[in-house]
Amino acid sequence: MKSYLQIENLTKSIGDRILFADITLGIFEGDKIGIIARNGTGKSTFLNILAGNEDYDSGNIVFTNGLRVGYLSQTPPMNPEMTVLKYATPSPNDSEDWNREDRARSMLQLFKIDNPEKKLMKTLSGGQFKRAALAKVLLQEPDFLMLDEPTNHLDIEMIEWLENYLTRKRVTLLMVTHDRYFLEKVCNKILEIDRESFYTYEGNYDYYLQKRQERMENMTAELAKVRNLLRTELDWMRRQPQARGSKAKYRIDNFYELEKRSKVNLTEKNVELNVKAEYIGSKIFEAVGVSKSFGEKKILDDFNYIFARYEKVGIVGDNGVGKSTFIKLLLGELTPDAGHFDIGQTVRWGYYSQEGITGFDEKKKVIDAVNEIAEEIRIDEKTKMSSSQFLNHFLFSPETQQKYIYKLSGGERRRLYLATVLMRNPNFLILDEPTNDLDIVTLGILEDYLARFRGCVIVVSHDRFFLDRIVDHLFVFKGDGIVKDFPGDYSTYRHCVAQEEKQLRELQNEKEKTSNPVRPERVRKQKLSFKENKEKEQLEHDLDTWEKEKGELERKMSSGEMSVEEITKAGERMRELLEMIDSGEIRLLELMEKEG
Repeated sequence: MKSYLQIENLTKSIGDRILFADITLGIFEGDKIGIIARNGTGKSTFLNILAGNEDYDSGNIVFTNGLRVGYLSQTPPMNPEMTVLKYATPSPNDSEDWNREDRARSMLQLFKIDNPEKKLMKTLSGGQFKRAALAKVLLQEPDFLMLDEPTNHLDIEMIEWLENYLTRKRVTLLMVTHDRYFLEKVCNKILEIDRESFYTYEGNYDYYLQKRQERMENMTAELAKVRNLLRTELDWMRRQPQARGSKAKYRIDNFYELEKRSKVNLTEKNVELNVKAEYIGSKIFEAVGVSKSFGEKKILDDFNYIFARYEKVGIVGDNGVGKSTFIKLLLGELTPDAGHFDIGQTVRWGYYSQEGITGFDEKKKVIDAVNEIAEEIRIDEKTKMSSSQFLNHFLFSPETQQKYIYKLSGGERRRLYLATVLMRNPNFLILDEPTNDLDIVTLGILEDYLARFRGCVIVVSHDRFFLDRIVDHLFVFKGDGIVKDFPGDYSTYRHCVAQEEKQLRELQNEKEKTSNPVRPERVRKQKLSFKENKEKEQLEHDLDTWEKEKGELERKMSSGEMSVEEITKAGERMRELLEMIDSGEIRLLELMEKEG
């Protein structure tokens, strides 16, 4: 396979803390790599280094000559006075297509940004800006695409569109994301940053989980051997002072190396939250005829609902349909135009908002910020915990607790904010996009906590995996004040929607056949010749065959059972298949467009 990027002995440290050391890695044409690591361990820093935006201590980074690289950072640069259309439109060097502005306008409309020729960049919300930046990068059609949390600020419909786009597109991809369904569907490799090292897994997210477990078990067994050997060597060091001549130097050096290896901590991820919710009574809240509009835009229209004890509900819908407004109405931050919410006396809110993350004094240390809220946290009726112990449950080591907040990564700040919400022992949690910028380890801890949580939960999220694990049912915001209550998780909901859409298409096709039964055949005969029809049928058959062969090759190459020679041959065949699929799909699209 063609090499796109070679990294040799890359080392990066911040102050006296090493992020990664002596990393050697190759990225090849067709790789679609997802990066997984805890917040603060260097994911974004790694991408910034590759993009040339950040220095590194030592090593070599070599891109293939002429490679077009696209990069979406968490905070892309922009001119605030520039129109959105001009910002997103590729320069002539990026594309020779004469209708660059038309393509940009279509992509921005797809990303829910209207009137881009009039709208200035400075008027965009944070979410709109991230979507405009994503559109800009995709429109450049790079050979090698680097994305840092591309799904943040996208609604689920847009995430699924991007997921399908990246799956179909012949682009090499290096991406940081916490979206596990996205990783599962898009990626063919996983890169994990763990304890200053990189580990590569030749497969998707599910394969990574299996192989990572095996690696941790092997490390645990190896660590036990090292510690047993260390005990033997320690005994020798104590008993044999007279033997410490030049002949024994290698053994003394080996002792210190074993001592260093024995200090590896493998238990840091086995963290559970056991914070108990306050007692919550049988009366939670009741929505009675609640309506809310902003001008002509309806958010809720005569909404009625009685919330039950221990209920967990997810809120989904396109951006701008009123999900966050609903929460503010419930919390009393906004007043309904009509109707009211009747809240039970035992309800104790815990609210994780998008704006709350900015409320910290950045000049304070992590431990001091938490101590201002409480120096002791009550876990349950019998158990209390110091603020430092509590922070440790949120993966803040004693050293990290002494860091100033302004030095924390975006994900670490969100984790700290989540800790301050839960430490107040709420019995009704409202979480507005809690998964943005949280690493997968923290998400797993939060999901386990919420699954056991003896209280009520409302969660607004675009993370489909998170919703599937947590919620009992969904409030689906359709727009124009309509809210549908769906009894199931998100995957079940999407399956039902897909079935409904399929049935509607079938009904529409039947209506068209009934009203004009000869039209489809007449059009086809007019626009495709007999030879072209045969070519189209053959292409459909060939593409199906090639896709199956590609899938089988990917499975074999990820199994770890192939020899070097077999992997080389498989890589050559994979390149041939990708070229055939690419050219075949283009020709099939031409024929389909001609067919009408």
